[in-house]
Amino acid sequence: MIRPRSLPSPEDVARHYDELDRFYRDIWGDHVHHGYWEDGGETAEEAVVKLIDLAARRGEVRGGQRVCDIGCGYGATAAYLARLYGVDVTGITLSAAQFEYATDRYASSQCHFICGDWVDNDFDGESVDVAVGIECLSHVASKSRFFDQAYRVLKPGGRLILFIWLANGHAGARQIRLLLEPICREGRLPSMATNAEVIRFAEDAGFMGIEMDELSSRVRRTWSMCARRLASKLVTDRRYRRYLLDSSSSDRVFLKTIFRIILAYRTGAMQYGLFVGRKPE
Repeated sequence: MIRPRSLPSPEDVARHYDELDRFYRDIWGDHVHHGYWEDGGETAEEAVVKLIDLAARRGEVRGGQRVCDIGCGYGATAAYLARLYGVDVTGITLSAAQFEYATDRYASSQCHFICGDWVDNDFDGESVDVAVGIECLSHVASKSRFFDQAYRVLKPGGRLILFIWLANGHAGARQIRLLLEPICREGRLPSMATNAEVIRFAEDAGFMGIEMDELSSRVRRTWSMCARRLASKLVTDRRYRRYLLDSSSSDRVFLKTIFRIILAYRTGAMQYGLFVGRKPE
């Protein structure tokens, strides 16, 4: 488990996304997650949607189900699932800025949003058919609590689908010191687990039929795309230059971390995994 020198609180995570709100939407769009390049010919927009479709396929999502989107970001993923798959979706996010945007733009009779902390949520027990979490696990300090809550809210037979930033269990001391620890610190990640650690947390919570797929080669193009967009914005938008030069901007370093993440993927220090687990009938 990789942990930063200073442990961020849930409030720190929320402030990170609130402060960088306009930058995330400029650089990432309304889907604040990786794209999935299945055959390599997809546009960035198509790749983002393919990641959601992969989650729905592995989660066996079908019409009439209740789905929870853990760490829902700006709500676009939840809205896509509701519209394309005919499910009722509730998204939860720590960020007030994300919650406000998601509610204003994507809330509907089938799509609802909550501003709150997943590890202390008010979902009824055994009330959700499928729980989806795209790149949210690393923002949670207590991984065991995360999985315990997922197990609690899922119906018997329900599925948990996670896309996860992972630390390579064989990363060297130099990779940890120069790449993984700074990524956690600058990205407000309380910890980054390895593949084996995620499986252990899931098994301890009671999940069965666990599968883990390593998808780094299919998603890492996302960061090259983000770097190009950031470079373009730095040239054309003075807000970006002003933000980077403002010493009072506590999260400005994350814009530089984009390039650290590119290197972490290229060296294999950081990985991207798809987790599938099932609550027993």
